[in-house]
Amino acid sequence: MSNEFKTVMMKPQDKVAVALDHIPEGSIVQVTCQGKRFTVKLKEDIEFGHKFAVVSISFGEDILKYGEVIGAAIQDIQPGQHVHVHNLEGKRGRGDKIAYD
Repeated sequence: MSNEFKTVMMKPQDKVAVALDHIPEGSIVQVTCQGKRFTVKLKEDIEFGHKFAVVSISFGEDILKYGEVIGAAIQDIQPGQHVHVHNLEGKRGRGDKIAYD
């Protein structure tokens, strides 16, 4: 299944894009950001407003969205996978951890 779906990716160093439509599993999505282009086959349904990986992200690696670190991967994440609380540990606003940024 290959369709045109709307997504947003603000910075070329981002590792995720955000779906601006419901995008079904198996869809081929073209994501373009400041001259960088990613072709991603979604491994699962992505709901409106949710993130999906555009590149491989290794366990422990920082996840960037809109050019900012939003958390770290708590498992390896493949392109096309949903990125959410099941595979991302947030780093912002945490009272239980000290930020060393």
